[in-house]
Amino acid sequence: MDELFGNQTEQASEGRERRRVERAVFETDRQLIEGDLTLPPAGYQSRFSDSLNRGEFEFVPLTNVQLTSLSDGKVSTVPFLVLAKRQIRIAYPVEG
Repeated sequence: MDELFGNQTEQASEGRERRRVERAVFETDRQLIEGDLTLPPAGYQSRFSDSLNRGEFEFVPLTNVQLTSLSDGKVSTVPFLVLAKRQIRIAYPVEG
């Protein structure tokens, strides 16, 4: 039984290694959102713009998110957020 679960854990960790995380900023009408976007390491669909232009997905999943209200500057953090692409006005990767 341990061998079965151990194998699944190893496979899951191997899959995560084939991804990279890029910090990005998104502005909506009401909020400035900064979070980590997971992308393939290279090749097909690996650019930041590719993740936004994929027509089959309507949402962008983000982790380690900081939300800043554009009306009062209040800042909050959440571990996970799903952002609707149609709400995005400006998006750019954070350099560094």
